[in-house]
Amino acid sequence: MYLTHRRGRSALAVSSIATASVVAAMAAVPLSLVSPAAATAAGSGTQGYIVQIAAAPLASYTGGTKGLAATKPQAGKKVDTTGPAARAYEAHLKAAREAAMRSAGVTPSRATKTYDVAFSGFTASLTADEAARLEKTPGVLNVWKDEMRTADTVSTPKFLGLDGATGVWQGKFGGSNHAGEGMIIGVIDSGIWPESASFAALSEPRPDAATIAAKWKGTCQAGVATNGAPVTCNNKLIGARYYDTGAAVEPFEFRSPRDYNGHGSHTASTAGGNHGVPATINGGAVGDISGMAPQARIAAYKALWATPTGTASGSTSNLVAAIDDAVSDGVDVINYSVSGSSSYIVTADELAFLGAADAGVFVSTSAGNSGDTVGASSVAHNSPWTMTVAASTHDRGATKTLTLGNGAKYTGLGVGAGAGPAPLVLSSSVGLAGQSSTAVVLCAPGSLDPAKATGKIVVCDRGVYDRVAKSAAVKQAGGIGMVLANTSAAQSLNADFHSVPTIHVDNVAGAATKAYVAAAGTGATATISAADTTPVRAPEMAGFSSYGPAIAGGGDLLKPDITAPGVDVIAAVSPAGDANGNSFNAESGTSMSAPHIAGIAALVMQAHPTWSPMWVKSALMTTATTLDNQGKPIQRAGKAATPLDYGSGHVRPAEAFNPGVVFDSDVSDWIAYGCSIGQIQLITEAGYCDQLPAMDPSDLNYPSISVGQLAGSQTVTRTLTNVEGRASQYALSVDAPAGFTASVSPSKVTIPPGQSRSFKVTLTRTAAPFGTWAFGSLTASGNRGQEARSPIAVKPVAAAAPAEVTIPQSGGSITVTPGYAGTLSTSVKGLAQGDVQTVPTTKPVNTTATVTIPAGTTVARFATYDADYPAGTDVDIEVRRGTTVVGSSAGGTAEESVTLDSPTAGTYTVTIDYFDGAPATLPVKLVSYAVPSSAVGNLTVDPASQAVSAGQPATVQLVTSGLTAGTRYLGRVDFSDGTSDVARTLVAVSP
Repeated sequence: MYLTHRRGRSALAVSSIATASVVAAMAAVPLSLVSPAAATAAGSGTQGYIVQIAAAPLASYTGGTKGLAATKPQAGKKVDTTGPAARAYEAHLKAAREAAMRSAGVTPSRATKTYDVAFSGFTASLTADEAARLEKTPGVLNVWKDEMRTADTVSTPKFLGLDGATGVWQGKFGGSNHAGEGMIIGVIDSGIWPESASFAALSEPRPDAATIAAKWKGTCQAGVATNGAPVTCNNKLIGARYYDTGAAVEPFEFRSPRDYNGHGSHTASTAGGNHGVPATINGGAVGDISGMAPQARIAAYKALWATPTGTASGSTSNLVAAIDDAVSDGVDVINYSVSGSSSYIVTADELAFLGAADAGVFVSTSAGNSGDTVGASSVAHNSPWTMTVAASTHDRGATKTLTLGNGAKYTGLGVGAGAGPAPLVLSSSVGLAGQSSTAVVLCAPGSLDPAKATGKIVVCDRGVYDRVAKSAAVKQAGGIGMVLANTSAAQSLNADFHSVPTIHVDNVAGAATKAYVAAAGTGATATISAADTTPVRAPEMAGFSSYGPAIAGGGDLLKPDITAPGVDVIAAVSPAGDANGNSFNAESGTSMSAPHIAGIAALVMQAHPTWSPMWVKSALMTTATTLDNQGKPIQRAGKAATPLDYGSGHVRPAEAFNPGVVFDSDVSDWIAYGCSIGQIQLITEAGYCDQLPAMDPSDLNYPSISVGQLAGSQTVTRTLTNVEGRASQYALSVDAPAGFTASVSPSKVTIPPGQSRSFKVTLTRTAAPFGTWAFGSLTASGNRGQEARSPIAVKPVAAAAPAEVTIPQSGGSITVTPGYAGTLSTSVKGLAQGDVQTVPTTKPVNTTATVTIPAGTTVARFATYDADYPAGTDVDIEVRRGTTVVGSSAGGTAEESVTLDSPTAGTYTVTIDYFDGAPATLPVKLVSYAVPSSAVGNLTVDPASQAVSAGQPATVQLVTSGLTAGTRYLGRVDFSDGTSDVARTLVAVSP
């Protein structure tokens, strides 16, 4: 593995900032992982940069600047962007932006976008030199490269308990004709198809007209009058904007809010599309569809643009502009079915969402679709201020049976008619001459030979190409049916609308079918049954749904938060981009589950207009269920799923309206959490987090409990707030994770209306295996039947030790918390003396150096250090072995390092990028280390062995000897229980 060390592009330009204005103290880490070798050379060419200034945005400014009143909205109110205070503060922000640009020698008119509401700053096309000057300008927090992001219901309202005589719509709002009134859902996506019946005008007069008029400040941009692009809004689609600055707009796309890709129309109609809209797909009626909040108004923000490959993508700068506009326009909820970071909570879009949540806007984000590829820790959007949504199935029946000629039968999914009996062939045997074997096996468009496939059912492997594109290829070649075979147990099954009758089978059935065809040869036959629409067991986690533990936070915050329907969801699409010109279609992904939560959140906010986004989030999470519609544990790939898959569980809208209590948090808590996981430090000056109260990240007052490294025992604190109108008593109980004991103190709390009470939960390992996650739950049971449940996820470790310590040559210490009682032993690797190569490097031209790593090396490190250069120097490095990049480090200073664990022996090439600094040529000092597999006598540990107790910290002293003054060293201390290693800590020795 390799470890890269990254920081923000600049330090804070202010020495201290009050917690109330802490949003202004934040800057984002570089979003781009462009390697130094590939980066634009300083002084030549331009590219997009996002620049964040020090002043708080409108939604977060709490006052403090002479003559400028606070603009942060009160609880339950929208940010005012038009009043005198807002206009005065916007002028202040404009002046700050322009002053910073002029100070850096950049003309203010070069700003291509400005941000004022949820984020303060601007976007501009800059040279590397200009960006470097800006990052050092007083009043500028951060400068980072722009980055691309990508796009990540017939029966779902009934399945979720919204529809019907006893459903939420009727019980809470008097029917679907009032559900969502007064709410505005902002959808940041690929645009919208305004003529869709899902977005047709609502009846007049509207009972919520005054409410909408009071909060809505947005606009409807028609767009450029080409390709039928202009958009007209109505009282359903009340706003539409598009963001094409720097975007690669294909000739077939619409330069307007109009949707070509279809993704945005799908998510918008799922969240808030009209009720009872008849849907047809490929000419066949599939039923009536409805959004979760059918009377809500919709505002579409097109920041993703269709690509020739059928996806949609957009730049972070345009997405941040959309977030900023949505908050300014007055939306209540934002749906963001767009990719995001799995490692950082301080990227530009996440910071903009922090501002949005601080301003009272609920944000629903998709967890990601890498569960069947990346797997563990693939979950994105790990910030505590957004709702991260996983995807699962719903109960619409679409079961088909595949009957082979030998009588074997296999069950799969599909819709519509059946096919056969007919000859059954593998796609590999009916490929068109000249096509690659890979394309043929995958049934790529145009890869099959009509002379061989006509009249046959074709077996196609899943992968690479759209599933429906494969059946289109079969139809084009004259095939009459398709067996779509998974190739991995992690892949989901989908009931898509195909061009020929199709059954989608898992990898086991697929392998058996292929074996039958291979054995039977030309005599192989098969029959695909028509679909059985009987409701099925659900939900089940989708194979593609990304899951935890979250990288950001090291597992101390449970993500995803919740799951909702995201498989084969039928909703509106764009007929322009649909292969068959459909206005509705079925799509799958966490992109489809997130808008379910967005729409349901809008309903909860409608019922409780004074609730904060965190109250709504808590209500949804603590009332979710871990059981399916048969009362059995939710499954994933044939096994019981866990909170790492679904967070709190599957959403239950009806229960969320009356949770009794909530777990609340605000911006000061989020910043403290960010400091506790070491991320705010990446983007602020040294010592900033030291000014804030210290906290354990597991103590964030979150609706779930997670501990990524539990050594022995840990106590976490939570606080409940009563959201009812009268006092209630709650009994607190814990279902302990397997191999743990648990206690809660106090075990009962009485909470007056609107007030809060705290309690502590102690988890102690008894027999749980080290390194394996265990799960339990906390339940608060009210005296009037209220119940709020929080999942518990913990990973016991044999010992918790720091990953690295830096000590002077005189020595230091390491504190370790063991998770067992017994003996803690130590062993030393190194210390290895740093080898220094001086490499003269100029700004326009990157240089390289080679380093030989010998066999038996335990740890290799390649580094540069700030202390070796004048202030303001920025150096980046990239390390390759052969042609393979094994690590890179591209922070905002000269403090860079790439560390390799158990590296392959051989020659490594280090590319050095002198990004910024005063001299034209810089003698870069590249320091490399090769830590051996044993001690060399210059570092010892005292005591080398000691008796320890579970959960009780133990300290060892690091004793150095024989070191050369002014020289850096690197080593490692391994900790053992006498039988096996339990932890390890790198030891860096400063000169």
